[in-house]
Amino acid sequence: MDAKDIPVVFTPDNEPYLGRTLLFHFDQLICSVMEANASLAPTSHRRVLTDQQKMACQVIPQALSIALSIRELIRQGYLFGGHVLLRALAERAAILLYINLYPAEIDKWNRGWEHNEAPSLAKMFEKIRAKQKPGAPIRGSDLTAPMNSLLHARPDSAPWNMISLGGGGLGHAVSKILDRPDLCDELCANAIPWLVAVHCMMAAYFGDESLASADVRGPIQ
Repeated sequence: MDAKDIPVVFTPDNEPYLGRTLLFHFDQLICSVMEANASLAPTSHRRVLTDQQKMACQVIPQALSIALSIRELIRQGYLFGGHVLLRALAERAAILLYINLYPAEIDKWNRGWEHNEAPSLAKMFEKIRAKQKPGAPIRGSDLTAPMNSLLHARPDSAPWNMISLGGGGLGHAVSKILDRPDLCDELCANAIPWLVAVHCMMAAYFGDESLASADVRGPIQ
């Protein structure tokens, strides 16, 4: 795309990565999750909420907001920023999964989820796997390393904003990245599983319709 033809703001009908298969699936998932949230959120207003549900009322909307932010960054071509946000989405999904599997850990959340007490993201990954697939351990740091590299500007984060300068030269983008469909696909492929996890946790925390008849209002989800 010639520089003079690049719009200041892309819209859904002319965004640069429109038509990518993984982006289409990301869009479909976003629609599904937002529909589920619109259905489940009002029921949280009529429930006597557990501490775990109060946590979820905060973390689920944050995760959805981050997912929507990633989607808008893709639309505008800011792929590097979208990749940086992946860790924030993954951490919220992990907290929801972790406390669902280890409900007693909500006490640490209520005390502020402090760094010196709460498990790291890598440790949460390990304990989630230990509960879901005993005997199949993983190194949580293997999963968090790429996200941490992007977040903390380590040398191996370089490929995520590298672009061709023409004539065989390479550089690092400071703005929109419009010709890296591989980066768009990778971003969608990494965001989709975390958003699926959030979707599942919406049902895990709020799917018990027996609570919906309660007339005591809880925190807004």
